[in-house]
Amino acid sequence: MLDDLLGRTELKAQIEALEERRDRLEARLEAESERRADAVTEKQEAEERANRLEDRIADLEGRLEAAERPDDDSGVGFRYEETLRGGRADAVLDRLASLDGGPEGVLTAYVDAEPPPELRDLLGDRTPLVARASPCLVCADDAGLVAVALRPPVAPEPFAEWAESPRIERSWVRPTGRFALAVVRSDIFAVGVYEGAERVAYEGFESRVKSDHSKGGFSQGRFERLRDEQIAAHVEDCVETLDSVGADRRYVVGDRRLIDEFDADATAAVDASGKPKAALEDAFADFWSVRLYGL
Repeated sequence: MLDDLLGRTELKAQIEALEERRDRLEARLEAESERRADAVTEKQEAEERANRLEDRIADLEGRLEAAERPDDDSGVGFRYEETLRGGRADAVLDRLASLDGGPEGVLTAYVDAEPPPELRDLLGDRTPLVARASPCLVCADDAGLVAVALRPPVAPEPFAEWAESPRIERSWVRPTGRFALAVVRSDIFAVGVYEGAERVAYEGFESRVKSDHSKGGFSQGRFERLRDEQIAAHVEDCVETLDSVGADRRYVVGDRRLIDEFDADATAAVDASGKPKAALEDAFADFWSVRLYGL
């Protein structure tokens, strides 16, 4: 009765109606935000899959281009191909290093473009295989008993030289001495300091880069700009962390879009997933693998 006299009943009814309308609008906004968040997440996952496919496509296109070169009319193929890891890599490299071809009997060449004349003279119609395997380290003897190409993790400067045995510096193909290996993605960073294959120091962290669209109501474009800024800040933190590591050599692997931001002795795009320490372990194994081709 008193509420009716004071006009409160009508006001309360208006408030309830407005609250119901507000609740409906909030529910619609939340549903829209969730839809956009799902869309952004799906886009990010698609971008990661696309990056992995781009790496594979680039590798296959390189092989196709080499195979279609005008001078590749030999019709020959690799005698065998293998990816060497761990103990298998050590065993094969030791066996290759033990080759004794006598004075000036073994040619070693690192090729990142066109094979040098020495290789063309020695390999003849098998020379196009070098272009298909490049960048690669070629070892062949003048008796034709051994002819292989290796794709080393750490590339030396191009050279070609004759000697009694192959010139394969261990630091090109296997973990040796003191070095730092870092893996970087937009959401994680990890770096290990190694003495040979043994990790003696470690540092890693996850970033605060947004992976889902906020429900705060701002646009997807604004969200993506904010995410790009956060990734840039994340990379700065990664660079600063790597710069503080004491090591003779530094190798950086991970996201193809980010690794070129670092001052490193060698870089490689690898698909290292999981938490920082697990990603680093996978990256170490992938980086120190050696592709072997029989010429």
